[in-house]
Amino acid sequence: MLTIRSGDPKGIKTDLMLLLVCEDTALYDDAKMLALIDLGRQYSEFSGKSGDELILYAPAGTKARRVMLAGLGKTGDLTAESLRRASGKAVGRAVNADMSGLLICMPDARACGMEAGDAAEALMEGAVLANYRFDFYKKEKPHKALKSIAFAAGKDFAGQARSLAQKTEIVCKGTHMVRNWVSMPPNDKRPARFARSIIKVAEKHPLEAVVLDTGDLRKNKMQALLAVASGSAGRPQMVILDYKPETWDQTVVLVGKGVTFDSGGINLKPASGLETMKQDMAGAAAVAATLIATAQTGCSKRVVGVMPLVENMPSGNAYRPGDIVKTASGKSVEIGNTDAEGRMILADALYYAIRQYSPDVVIDMATLTGACIVALGEKIAGVFSTDTDLADCIAHAGQKTHERCWSMPMPEDYRENLKSDFADLKNVGKNRYGGAIAAALFLSEFTKGSRWAHIDIAGPAYASGANDYCGPGGTGFGVRLLCRVIENL
Repeated sequence: MLTIRSGDPKGIKTDLMLLLVCEDTALYDDAKMLALIDLGRQYSEFSGKSGDELILYAPAGTKARRVMLAGLGKTGDLTAESLRRASGKAVGRAVNADMSGLLICMPDARACGMEAGDAAEALMEGAVLANYRFDFYKKEKPHKALKSIAFAAGKDFAGQARSLAQKTEIVCKGTHMVRNWVSMPPNDKRPARFARSIIKVAEKHPLEAVVLDTGDLRKNKMQALLAVASGSAGRPQMVILDYKPETWDQTVVLVGKGVTFDSGGINLKPASGLETMKQDMAGAAAVAATLIATAQTGCSKRVVGVMPLVENMPSGNAYRPGDIVKTASGKSVEIGNTDAEGRMILADALYYAIRQYSPDVVIDMATLTGACIVALGEKIAGVFSTDTDLADCIAHAGQKTHERCWSMPMPEDYRENLKSDFADLKNVGKNRYGGAIAAALFLSEFTKGSRWAHIDIAGPAYASGANDYCGPGGTGFGVRLLCRVIENL
């Protein structure tokens, strides 16, 4: 999809050329490009402010049929996210107008106040992420994604740009994969079918893939996972993907919550919230896509993905409030609410993964609590860990990728809220306050002695509206974040 052109961009034929413009600083040193920008400034609606946009049609001095000027504001306010949004907006413009080609002219990174690689990567991410449509279920498909997006780079940077383009495309296509799975309707991704979908892709790459079925889960005493699945006719599964380089210096385990539809069980969710509960497997989808991307880009660490997949449904066989369930760890859990099901399946999956692989680092990712959305809104994930360095590593990766994360507290005295009169612990706190913290503390009971972090993505995993490089539905949140975290550990 991404190609690098090192020739003079003005001599390249294209339907649309993108030039980036700041209010106060020139981002290019080519006289003809600057002339085009000066031409755009003659129009009152364009001054280079953030969000400004202007199309010049068949301007002299270039072979582009159109030149799009994208305003970025003042250079002091310029960020990698500004570049992602600008390139994403240009791709959207090209796709919606059924253009066949787009050329993005990379600016002088020094003028942007960035490293050349960071600026290029951001532009490439925005372009690939925006070049996506979820239209599998539509008979009419009015607009198609671009087959190729070109970047004009100087000859001295072209080699590095090609390497960046290859890696960026792999990781961002992983994001597309997650968007597909999350937006897919629940009737097409019941646990066994979702597992087959993951395996089908994984088999094309250097990954060992294993699926644990009901019998295997029973043998491993995963009664918490099985309890959640008991109300559904859909068989539970646990998918394991294992990436092993020839040698490795660390083992990283990723665990992703995979509730393919969450009705809430006996504690049925309100009708207004049920429609989007197909997205409750976003953590598992992000983990699967991260493993697939890691297998393609390669790294020096062994990375294992563990994905428990269930459907949480009410029926005569469903687990009930008041039930006491023994987990794989041997700890018993009193069920206070059947809608607190994600932490139940993660409890068994985390215990299994830590016992099986003895990881140096374990990270779980889950659409776990509405409380985290109340705390941080719909665009920021919560990070819970007693390991400050690991939490900081995740938050820093979130800053780089704009898959933002905020470190949350895990106070020991809050653990009192999980006490049960009849079991080792309860799956919900004694009141509705601090629900995201209670969920994280519950998970920590099954990770003792491990370097562990929990990422609650209940907010950013699914979007009700579009932005410059993501449409409504599954956002694909987590793939770029986890790939960056693994790289930086």
